[in-house]
Amino acid sequence: MFGLRTKKIQQRLFFWFCFILSEFRKTNGRENGPDVVKVFVFEGEDVILPCSVNNKENIESKLFDWRKDEQKHVFRYDAGLHDNNGPTGQDEQFKGRVSLFKEQLKFGNASIIIRNTEVTDSGDYICDFPRLQPTQKFYIKLIVGAPPEPFITVLNITEQGVVLQCVVQCAFPEPTLQWRNSDGHILPAEKTQVSKRGGRYDVILQTTVTKTPTNCFTCEVRQEEIGHIVDRNITLPEKLFESCHSAGLFLGGLLAGVLILAVVETVVLLVGRNYITIVWKNGSQQQGTDSSNTAAEPLRSGLEMT
Repeated sequence: MFGLRTKKIQQRLFFWFCFILSEFRKTNGRENGPDVVKVFVFEGEDVILPCSVNNKENIESKLFDWRKDEQKHVFRYDAGLHDNNGPTGQDEQFKGRVSLFKEQLKFGNASIIIRNTEVTDSGDYICDFPRLQPTQKFYIKLIVGAPPEPFITVLNITEQGVVLQCVVQCAFPEPTLQWRNSDGHILPAEKTQVSKRGGRYDVILQTTVTKTPTNCFTCEVRQEEIGHIVDRNITLPEKLFESCHSAGLFLGGLLAGVLILAVVETVVLLVGRNYITIVWKNGSQQQGTDSSNTAAEPLRSGLEMT
């Protein structure tokens, strides 16, 4: 319970840090094109999308419109009427989840709050004042993060070492995975396997490890867009690496056995088809066909057996 509360507090602190950072980016803007405010939030949290007219004038009697990805109707306000108290063309995705700060309208604040955010809320938003002279538009990029929980398994034990697999599911934005040893060095790994479903990412990364002083290995997961890093550790018992040695001996013995068996089967097959005559030291012959002579016989070799 205490751990859950701590995690919630950390997420909220991270949210407010990103909100302040987004306001800083807004004031600085970009050299080309409109200023874009980036806002980050964790899935399930509420988020504020900021929007205020430049001169802070009273907008209680004005019209402003919020849209997502140019088309989706998020929220519309027109001189006191809005999607929560009148006729609406609001997109189903946002119904019952969006509200404004009514007391702030007189200060030119048209910010909205979206409750219980989902990954599908991620996208580009526009706050538009079409009737102001000149018209004013504000651009916000919302990223709703779904932090992954990495899951580590021992996939196989081979002669080369122990095969470890790290899996993350339903993550957004797309995460990058790395394997590290206890010294922090990045380990060589197989090609990352990435699949996407429902706007979320499933990622798998495998590596083969050998014995180290600690036998401790870490799967690190990064989501650069939201500044999120999480890792999981696994410590392997010594016996697993002893199994690797045993696996090598077993494979060597198995291959030798298969080779001997193949040679024996080949000899038996050739004798059976009369391609080889076995000559005993007493001079008698053992053939795999009838003792009577027929026409031309296949080429024979003398294989002496004691």
